[in-house]
Amino acid sequence: MSTQSRHVPITYKFPDFAGHLLDGGRFKLLDLLGSGAYGKVYSAIDLSSPCEKPNYYAVKCLLRPTPGSREEAFQLREFSLHRRVSCHPNIVGFHEIFYDHLYIYVVLDLCLGGDLYSAITERQVFWQNDELIKSTFVQILDAVHYCHEKDVFHRDLKPENILCSKDGSIYLADFGLSTHKKVSTEFRCGSSYYMSPECIGEEFGDRKYSTRHSDIWSLGVILTNMIAGRNPWRYAMTTEECFANFLHNRDFLRSVLPISSQANDLLKHIFHITPRNRITIPDLRRAVLAIDTFFMSEKELALSNDAVRSVAA
Repeated sequence: MSTQSRHVPITYKFPDFAGHLLDGGRFKLLDLLGSGAYGKVYSAIDLSSPCEKPNYYAVKCLLRPTPGSREEAFQLREFSLHRRVSCHPNIVGFHEIFYDHLYIYVVLDLCLGGDLYSAITERQVFWQNDELIKSTFVQILDAVHYCHEKDVFHRDLKPENILCSKDGSIYLADFGLSTHKKVSTEFRCGSSYYMSPECIGEEFGDRKYSTRHSDIWSLGVILTNMIAGRNPWRYAMTTEECFANFLHNRDFLRSVLPISSQANDLLKHIFHITPRNRITIPDLRRAVLAIDTFFMSEKELALSNDAVRSVAA
């Protein structure tokens, strides 16, 4: 088998679901919103809602796994855990599931403001905007804290899995890697930039790790992105230069990113190599709201090195 054929996404063979009807004609799928390796997402209208003010949803179309398979068990876990927390105002609402002989259709809240990744990288809405960082990050914290209180641990927190509405509301999404287990031996869950050292596992001897504290590490990487538009490192291992420098010098991030001393101190409380010593989410929430600014002043920038100034440019 060629390399190219091995990497063809499952969705390559999916039909166009536009116009497809669900629940006896109640939901009609409209436009394709996005397509990933395992599913497609469409906007949909609830035809039973009032014509003058119709309700719109997102419908995720997935391949139906073989009954009794490992893939089915993972999928059912995702649905169950997402449904458990979906009543929170900052978590994408989980409404219905429909099946046919080949596909599964999951009806979710529709969020038309894009994701946090595009807000950071394309629109750059957070640069020099302390209040927007606070209001956005606090919503993320509230969603994750609620999940943890309900024994749901996300394990794939990243900007791409945080959706936005046009009015500034934030919604946590994609519970495909979530677990109800407070302690896990499933390593390398999520994206490398956002994984905690203990989730990567290699330098921790692949020991059991706390899923709660691992999520908190990921929140720190997200906050760094929101402030500086950069990841602090590619992965949290001593073989990675930036992470090794951070372990050697806890103020390293101030030498490469235009972050304030207050932001730097807060990130040090998040990026503690000992998981149980990391700041809790309630304390993190209070600390974020108390920060005067997340950014270096003009005077600090003028005195900083070329690397920091290039990020701020």
